[in-house]
Parts: sequence; C-alpha cells; structure tokens
Amino acid sequence: MSSNNKDSTTEPSKVSGQFHSAKGTVVETIGDLAGSTSWSESGSKEHSTGEAELCRGNAGPPCGKKNTVVGAITGDREQETSGNVQHEKGQAQQNLNNPSS
Repeated sequence: MSSNNKDSTTEPSKVSGQFHSAKGTVVETIGDLAGSTSWSESGSKEHSTGEAELCRGNAGPPCGKKNTVVGAITGDREQETSGNVQHEKGQAQQNLNNPSS
C-alpha cells in the first residue's frame, strides 16, 4: 500500500497544480509590492511549476494554447507548432467526448 501513496504523490495533480500556480502568483505579487526580488522570482518559479504540473500529461486545448502563445512571443516556432498540434488534438478529443455533437 505504501507504494500507492508514493506513486500518487509523484503524479501530476490538477489540484496541486492549481494550488502551486495560485500560491506562486500571490508570492510574486507580494514580492513585487514589497520590492523583494527574491520573493518575486520565487513566486514566478512556483507559478510556472504549478502551470507545468497542470499541463503535464494533458493534451487539452488550454495547455496547447498556452504553448502556442509562449512560442509566438518568444519566437520559438517549434513550441508554437507543438502548441497548435496539442490544441487541435485536445479539441478533437473534446468533440469525441461531447455526445451532443
């Protein structure tokens, strides 16, 4: 049984990802308001970690769209293209799962 607990703590979790994303945003904002670069950087890193956890293993449109936008902004065409593919794949899966379409 202990291996199940260990496995569940290492797998990506939507709740954990949302928590770390939100917590990171709060810490980053406090750092910005207080003028603390270390808090701002720490919060930004935790937010990014939470967002990555949300997207890990998820081929859904939101994560694909995020990669598309980041790739476009940074000029990374490979990430942009990968995001487009991920977004389209997620959209197709949603359409298959939607009984009304």
